[in-house]
Amino acid sequence: MTLASRLLSRVLALALLVPAPATFAQDSARLAVPFGVGERLEYEVRFGALRVGGGSMEVEGIKDVRGRETWHTVFTVRGGTFFYRVNDRYESWIDTRSGNSLRFRQDLNEGSRDVERNFEIFPERAVFTENGEAEQKSVSNPLDDGSFLYFLRTIPLTVGETYTFDRYFRPDRNPVTIKVLRRERIRVPGGEFDAIVVQPVIKSRGIFSENGHAEVWLSDDENHIMLQMKSGLKIGSLNLYLKSYRPATARTSAR
Repeated sequence: MTLASRLLSRVLALALLVPAPATFAQDSARLAVPFGVGERLEYEVRFGALRVGGGSMEVEGIKDVRGRETWHTVFTVRGGTFFYRVNDRYESWIDTRSGNSLRFRQDLNEGSRDVERNFEIFPERAVFTENGEAEQKSVSNPLDDGSFLYFLRTIPLTVGETYTFDRYFRPDRNPVTIKVLRRERIRVPGGEFDAIVVQPVIKSRGIFSENGHAEVWLSDDENHIMLQMKSGLKIGSLNLYLKSYRPATARTSAR
């Protein structure tokens, strides 16, 4: 598995592992959330002690998707070593009224690999399409890799609790579990923070399988921004550290 793929799988597992609340109401008002247009987080990526690149998460704007207003979010990973480079981009379009994912795009450039995938997701019929091909079965209230990250931030996490639920738009990857381990204070390049530490377990091979181990630190406040991630591998560790955080220019409200 490539550096970027490992990084995304860790970020995805973090986001997938939250208890599902009641279905979001489909009304005329935007959801009250702790993020908004203009918010940007930047990360330093290290393989062991070696700095290998950086990444970012940003709410770029409000966009229309099939007549629905969405938050357009972008997650990027870039860098590598002298013999292998990555430049990946993941985009999500999240319905501002329901919180469901309506569109998801991957643009992956990893070594000699160059892949682009475009997903259209239809919550009202619980189906999705990939690159314009035939419809496939999805789930109710679907979320993709990026939208799970933002959904996670709206959920209160209780230390000592373990949660499972099914909302990933590809049904075969459900269910997902999250264990809320502890609270602690940490220092990252972006500053010093109180954090909640969670351990994700996902129904797949790799570091987030039942035999794997990874920990993720979220800010212990109403925003729950991702501060740090550490994951152990047979050949070393892949770690992610927050460098900077720019709040949104405006948002509906926290929670």
